[in-house]
Amino acid sequence: MRSLSELDRQVVTCRACPRLVAWREEVARVKRAAFADEEYWARPVPGFGPPDARLALVGLAPAAHGGNRTGRMFTGDPSGDFLYAALHAVGLASQPTSVRRGDGLELYGTRITAPVKCAPPENKPTAEERDNCRPWLISELELLRPTLRAVVVLGGFGWQALLPVLASCWQVPRPRPTFGHGTTYTLPAQDDGPPLHLFGSYHVSPHNTFTGRLTPAMLQDVLHRAAQAAGIIT
Repeated sequence: MRSLSELDRQVVTCRACPRLVAWREEVARVKRAAFADEEYWARPVPGFGPPDARLALVGLAPAAHGGNRTGRMFTGDPSGDFLYAALHAVGLASQPTSVRRGDGLELYGTRITAPVKCAPPENKPTAEERDNCRPWLISELELLRPTLRAVVVLGGFGWQALLPVLASCWQVPRPRPTFGHGTTYTLPAQDDGPPLHLFGSYHVSPHNTFTGRLTPAMLQDVLHRAAQAAGIIT
């Protein structure tokens, strides 16, 4: 791929995982009652953000009635509401809400993506589905490589899925870095380029945010430190 826009166009055509294809399309047919009048996206969801992003956020996969409905990562569900409010609070988003594509939202120096591009049943992709999707994320990070300086990983699944991907451009130590909220590691480049600053955060799922395991202040702290490491804010 020569550009992120070309990559994104290719991502949305992928049908590599029969179970995920069947599920995302079934959800779009049945729909949730609150969205009965909407036409669901029902395709793989590409990353969202500028092509020269200095910071990347990596989640798990699109939600069945969130990204799978709206066609944009973390958009149209409680997880996205929590995330975009935090991004806006630290100066990385133009507005605190993400409702639909074309709602005017812009990200500043930040791109949001996931290791699995299709909504999985019960939010649980299989290891095979994760591995099928890995080349997309490798290509995405390689295209971001000239400007990318920091990554925030939301949750343990994303952390485990991302580490093998990072090894294409950066040196991932052995034993591999351990996930935890607020943890940070610096990964030297495979070439003579700048290092990558890797941050962990609990996922913004309702299970974490409604129980107080992840608070707005906790997420904003990680995002602020990552944005500083990336050189977006001072």
